[in-house]
Amino acid sequence: MYGIPEFRLPKEIVQKEIGHLKEMGVKIVTNFVVGRSDSIDSIMEQGYEAVFIGSGAGLPNFMGLPGENCKGVYSANEFLTRINLMKAYREESDTPVQHPKRCVVVGGGNVAMDAARCARRLGAEVHIVYRRSMEELPARKEEVEHAQEEGIVFDLLCNPVKVIGNEEGWCTQIECIRMELGEPDASGRRRPVPIEGSNFTIDIDCMIMAIGTSPNPLIRHTTEGLEVNRKGCFICDEEGMTSRENIYAGGDAVSGAATVINAMGAGKKAAAAIDAKMKNRS
Repeated sequence: MYGIPEFRLPKEIVQKEIGHLKEMGVKIVTNFVVGRSDSIDSIMEQGYEAVFIGSGAGLPNFMGLPGENCKGVYSANEFLTRINLMKAYREESDTPVQHPKRCVVVGGGNVAMDAARCARRLGAEVHIVYRRSMEELPARKEEVEHAQEEGIVFDLLCNPVKVIGNEEGWCTQIECIRMELGEPDASGRRRPVPIEGSNFTIDIDCMIMAIGTSPNPLIRHTTEGLEVNRKGCFICDEEGMTSRENIYAGGDAVSGAATVINAMGAGKKAAAAIDAKMKNRS
């Protein structure tokens, strides 16, 4: 509901799925922040025998560039949420989103493609800036092809180094440096290396950062004994159980930002394990 655009996953389908869950007897509590409204330990003290954490990876990453705090610079999370959930593109919106004329999206994943295509639908000329070549682009092939069909420009083998703003604080240009591919890094992909003296600028009035996300640390900071890896993702066994007995997790909170289908698979696997354990206990 929050981030995936209507043209990729219609909200009507999501609402039907939610409706099916309600019909099965699932109680859905909204406006509730785990770790603030109540803790996982407190929830379990109320009689719940198991907890599954499917809180995702919604904390956006930034590059720490000079000028990155200019107005008109969005995280992909904010941009997509405001468009898809809040309908902020409407003129009568209480919190209207910018309708950019020239937009740069930094990143090469599926989220970058979603943000770029949404900006295109707002009427912008859109460039995707990615530091590697098309062969290393992490987005699904279909998503890239759809973006190209819609007229989105791919500025490959270049990386932003600075955001330039005007006196009013709005971004007006992005300075980039051209890259070349060196030896493979730890990910197995060839490492991008800056080409000295190759800096150039792109005129913009909007910049969207889509370089990945991390799990929000609130749950792990308010729940004793939950082990995480260096990226802040929960460490689980094959059945999805965390380092805490009867606390399970799955989806992006475990794998890092990935796909809906992977999250669904993790949820189903953990649900089966929880069900089997509760039956054995009873």
